[in-house]
Amino acid sequence: MKVLNEVSQFFNENIAPPHKIISARKKEGEWRVLVEVIEEKEYMKKYARDQMVGLYEAFLDENHEITGFSRLSMRYRSDIEEHEEQ
Repeated sequence: MKVLNEVSQFFNENIAPPHKIISARKKEGEWRVLVEVIEEKEYMKKYARDQMVGLYEAFLDENHEITGFSRLSMRYRSDIEEHEEQ
């Protein structure tokens, strides 16, 4: 739960509130978490467009501190996309 709480807090403060945390894996002392975020919600609503969902990965060290993150992809919320774990 510490990992999920840290990721949620980081995204709330720095990017956007997480829509979903879809996976969390620990490998060799480092956590990799995949997070979906609604991108530019108000902008898309203003122009009557479908919301965009960004898929991010975040990395945490053994102390549950974020060491890095990046956006992997973006899609329209209505698009169906299957994600294959990397």
